[in-house]
Amino acid sequence: MADVVPKERKILVAVDEGEESMYALSWCLKNVISQNSKDTLILLYAKPPRAVYSALDGTGSRSHLQGYLFSADILATMEKYSNDVAACVIEKAKRMCREQADEVEVRVESGDPRDVICQVAEKINADVLVMGSHGYGLIKRAFLGSVSNHCAQNVKCPVLIVKKPKCSSSGTK
Repeated sequence: MADVVPKERKILVAVDEGEESMYALSWCLKNVISQNSKDTLILLYAKPPRAVYSALDGTGSRSHLQGYLFSADILATMEKYSNDVAACVIEKAKRMCREQADEVEVRVESGDPRDVICQVAEKINADVLVMGSHGYGLIKRAFLGSVSNHCAQNVKCPVLIVKKPKCSSSGTK
């Protein structure tokens, strides 16, 4: 019987500041990535679009002038903060991957996470998309929308949504 040559898979993992996405990455490293595989792990972080910040530029009647004068500084500060958060998230994710994954690529894209994740999954022709679930309740999900649900409905590749187990107050599972 001939040896089966492992397929080279592109595994896209969406990461953010939340512990849910780091748990999903950890779970993926333990359960999806196999030893001696030719898998490429692609870590994706979606930075909030700049348009989110421009809403903070003070369009109110009295604060309009003040907002206008300081908006460039505020936007620069917000942009730097956004870049710092992205770098921190990616660094943490890369540290987690050191042991298990040989091939790790990093992508940081700007925009709505729902759109960014779907676009990147298609662009790189991902074999699977792995993402965490924030576990929002029905009301919060109705207002915020579910990124994982949107991606599951819109990407062409299989989507693996990893839920972080809820720990009970007694410390046992």
